[in-house]
Amino acid sequence: MKNSVTIVIASRNIGKKAEIKNLLSGFPVIIKNLDDFAEIVSAEEDGETFIENACKKAKFTARLLGLPALADDSGLLVDALGGAPGVRSARYAGDNASDEQKCSKLIKEMEGKSNRRAVFKCAISIAVPNGCVQTYEAECEGRISENPAGCHGFGYDSVFFYPPLEKTFAQLTMEEKGLVSHRGKALKKFRNEFDKVLFWIRQNMTTQ
Repeated sequence: MKNSVTIVIASRNIGKKAEIKNLLSGFPVIIKNLDDFAEIVSAEEDGETFIENACKKAKFTARLLGLPALADDSGLLVDALGGAPGVRSARYAGDNASDEQKCSKLIKEMEGKSNRRAVFKCAISIAVPNGCVQTYEAECEGRISENPAGCHGFGYDSVFFYPPLEKTFAQLTMEEKGLVSHRGKALKKFRNEFDKVLFWIRQNMTTQ
């Protein structure tokens, strides 16, 4: 695409790359992720909030690669578990746990609990190599299902039931999920300001 800008997703998650690429389709961007670069290390996610982690990952990746980088940190906050797994959502069942293991642990923790309200929250940061960063936030409310359902998505999608559509996130198409999900809403905020963001990126890339 003529005059396109390359943006690196600071993740190796194929699902995230596909979801973000789909939501940003039609804009002059080339989307890559960490797998497109040889032996690149990932930033440590040790922040206390989603914003801290998203900013850290975006700034680290942009500085390392010399390209604009987009990072998100999102997680599931469950009322009955005191807001857990929260910022530790990805490591809730262990550092190398599969999505199935994470969901299984969550369902077990929720046994016998009547309050199943949960909120997915997301912070998305876009950073340039000189350290400047912009961040967008959004959330989506639902509840934890008693059993996994659906084969799409990733993470906790199979156990996050979205009442307005009467489906779990894993039962939604990518397009449906993009309209209602926490990440989809945050990306829409980003996309709605894309002309300004694109100008901001180009301005900072030429003055570094």
